[in-house]
Amino acid sequence: MRGESAIPFAFRVISWLTLAILLIPVVIVILAGLNSGDYLTFPPQGLSLRWVVAFLTSETFLPAFGTSLLIALITTLISTIIGTMAALVLSRARGRIVNALRVLFILPIVLPGIVVGLALYVFYISTDVGLARTMAGLIIGHVIVTCPFVIATVTAVLVGFDRSLEEAARSLGASPFTAFRLVTLKVISSSISAGAIFAFIISFGQFEVTLFLSGPNLQTLPITMYTALRYSFEPTAAAAGIFAIFLVVAATVTTSRITDLKRIFGR
Repeated sequence: MRGESAIPFAFRVISWLTLAILLIPVVIVILAGLNSGDYLTFPPQGLSLRWVVAFLTSETFLPAFGTSLLIALITTLISTIIGTMAALVLSRARGRIVNALRVLFILPIVLPGIVVGLALYVFYISTDVGLARTMAGLIIGHVIVTCPFVIATVTAVLVGFDRSLEEAARSLGASPFTAFRLVTLKVISSSISAGAIFAFIISFGQFEVTLFLSGPNLQTLPITMYTALRYSFEPTAAAAGIFAIFLVVAATVTTSRITDLKRIFGR
């Protein structure tokens, strides 16, 4: 009995230590953004909202934050739709072509972001499709990077999905679309939400692909923070990080709440 009780305790200790290690960078960014000094240092010289106000009134960081948010929202919508449809095909179809498509869809996760960004940049420039340094071209790059995460999360649920439930709905007179909407979509809704969260977070913080595809008039928050830290060491970048952290946490909590409400009303 002592051995059995010691194992869960050890797991709890390891879990709390892991959580603490993951939260350390977040705490450092928040404290650095609330620094009252003139330079980005840690530990902070004091606590102040000076650099938070500087971020909110900045003509550089605030538009970049809005650009990142807009790109992340559009990317999330496109990636969620395409990723869900691709997951349905990959989980139900069979054959060598399907296996090849599965590898192709997951490939952007394996390849370094610099390689993907460089490949897209060369493609845009060499083919003269008019997507170089444009919002559309940047969104395409973000969709390529984020879509595999939606596919992976949705496919993980569809692998164990009992298709007899869908067939039962069809036998009761439901159309294919109605059976999918009332049965399949409800079962995989939580995985779709998780994939959407992954897509939003990855798109909002995407740096490597954005570095190649952004332009002077198309600056996202990560690129702006990187540029600012190259030429100055003000805590404004850390203050921008505070808002980025808050946005990601808010998106995660909101999505989980919506999913729980759907389950409650679904019952």
